[in-house]
Amino acid sequence: MEPVRVLNLFTIMNRGGAETMVMNYYRKINRAKVQFDFLVHREEEGAYEQEIKDLGGRIYRMPPMYPQNFSLYKKKIREFFEEHKEYKIIHSHMSELGYFALREATRQEIPVRICHAHNAPHGFEWKMIVRNYFKKRMMPYLTHMFMCGKESGDWLFGKENEDKFIQLNNAIDAERFRYDSKKEEAIRKELNLENKFVVGHVGRFFKQKNHQFLIEIFKEIQTKKENAILLLVGTGELKEEIQNQVKELGLEEQVRFLGVRSDVDQIMKCFDVFLFPSLFEGLPVTMVEAQAAGDLCIISDTIPRECCITENVRIYSLEKDAKAWSDFVISESTDYKKKDMYEEIVKAGFDIKQNAKWLEEFYVNAAKS
Repeated sequence: MEPVRVLNLFTIMNRGGAETMVMNYYRKINRAKVQFDFLVHREEEGAYEQEIKDLGGRIYRMPPMYPQNFSLYKKKIREFFEEHKEYKIIHSHMSELGYFALREATRQEIPVRICHAHNAPHGFEWKMIVRNYFKKRMMPYLTHMFMCGKESGDWLFGKENEDKFIQLNNAIDAERFRYDSKKEEAIRKELNLENKFVVGHVGRFFKQKNHQFLIEIFKEIQTKKENAILLLVGTGELKEEIQNQVKELGLEEQVRFLGVRSDVDQIMKCFDVFLFPSLFEGLPVTMVEAQAAGDLCIISDTIPRECCITENVRIYSLEKDAKAWSDFVISESTDYKKKDMYEEIVKAGFDIKQNAKWLEEFYVNAAKS
């Protein structure tokens, strides 16, 4: 019997939060029953593409989702679904930008059409007018509304639809991230971090991650703790800007740009503090990972409380300045002791094994109906 093939929609399969979450599920799901394919919107190869192919997945490409491409995109997505009649399930991870694909999937009578809310933007930008327009236009074409947390669901689907939300936890392989003092010692030695106060951050260099303020906080930390080191994992459009800020502040020896990494589970084991002053989030996978690694997590008050699944988390206001943040980081970390959080992650429902089984059964049953 052939597995149910699920078509996942993404911009590009790089090591972002939503992409990493889906790969966590993909690795653990029974691929004899459910197989993932991916429709991406960039020509360049994403970091996860080779692994997808190794796991038996197919990758298809569409033009980028730019306003000047809308007419071309509508034509291409129609042709795609006319050619690929094998899909009964489409699972979009592109927020309101999944509108055109979900609409065409409805016209092509694909029975299961899922949109997945991964983020909860705050504030106003002019593009929000367009985003809100497509959010409303998309709703009639959905059969299921998935979310990582309530705030992301409210933003994308509207509070009036809360009774229809389906929460899929941003689950991780908790065993890989569990803290071990001997492993921490080995990693610190490998990265030349012995006797260092390590502040870490994992995230794309996008505006929402608030890297500029993060660097300002670290500058203040470094004036009080000369052995402080900042590790930045990730890449993105603002990386060069942040690198220039680091140079201007004379922090080139203390701030390390590690780029995209496949060993985040190991690097997180050597963080003293996971610093996460985001402007907004849904329920970030990295927050689950950092807690599983035993890190002290100091986060902004704009991040949903749902991400606080252990006692490792401290919340601080973005209205406070960088000096106040640095004082808070140092104060909270002074007596903090890292420990194995594996059981807490499992109890909170964020280990991948139990969640992958649920998703597998959902897809199989949905394809039958």
